[in-house]
Amino acid sequence: MTASTLFLPPIAFIGGGNMASAIIGGLIRQGLPASQIEVVEPFEATRTALQQQFGITAQPAATAALARAGLVVWAVKPQTFKEAALQVAPHTTRALHLSVAAGIRTDSIARWLGSERIVRAMPNTPALIGQGITGLYARAGRVGAPERALVEQVVATTGAYLWVEQESLLDAVTALSGSGPAYVFYFLEAMTNAGVDMGLTQAQAHQLAVGTFAGAAELARRSEEPLSVLRERVTSKGGTTHAAIQSMETDEVAQRFMRALDAAENRARELGDEFGSAG
Repeated sequence: MTASTLFLPPIAFIGGGNMASAIIGGLIRQGLPASQIEVVEPFEATRTALQQQFGITAQPAATAALARAGLVVWAVKPQTFKEAALQVAPHTTRALHLSVAAGIRTDSIARWLGSERIVRAMPNTPALIGQGITGLYARAGRVGAPERALVEQVVATTGAYLWVEQESLLDAVTALSGSGPAYVFYFLEAMTNAGVDMGLTQAQAHQLAVGTFAGAAELARRSEEPLSVLRERVTSKGGTTHAAIQSMETDEVAQRFMRALDAAENRARELGDEFGSAG
């Protein structure tokens, strides 16, 4: 079923960066006409790229044309959200708002927009290829089932999604999956570099590392068994895998990694305090 058969309303994007591009691309692939999409993006090069890639309308600043939007997607940086919201708010009083800005809480968004109809989302960059995972939170008591369904239709074009019932849990989603692709790339870099140090070519090491991550992740996705069981099946006592796991346990890799995610969660909370507290 295509997006156009789902009767999606006109959609406005405030900000035209990577995440906006991922959602726009997904919507158009699913059949939403480009004429149903408008973007507000101050940077000319980004506007031009969006127009050339998708055939959509892109403006440098908010105009009265935004009034036709039934859904406004906020894809701006946290530090610019308030300024953008104050410019857009007069034109979008009847719209449902979907924010993908890290850390900015719905209390702040509602205050700036003068609207309670707000959903927060935390996607991740695999959305660019339709393989993302997005955490969603709907402002309590203000967003009904039809509005949730609308958000789901839009987000599903970029991959999977899940709802959380407490807004504070989006900080954990940010730490785990929002920032998560960077952790995977970090480990892939280390595995690739180790392979090169052992004598493989860069291309060989990269192929082996990426293939291993992709295969193991798919196995974990399909399996109903705990991750610990899957790990133990590869880890014969006294074997090569056991030696590697023992080395990581000696170095407290798991504990250090969990502390890193705690740091990401704390930073997400700080962003909300820093950029959403005043005004």
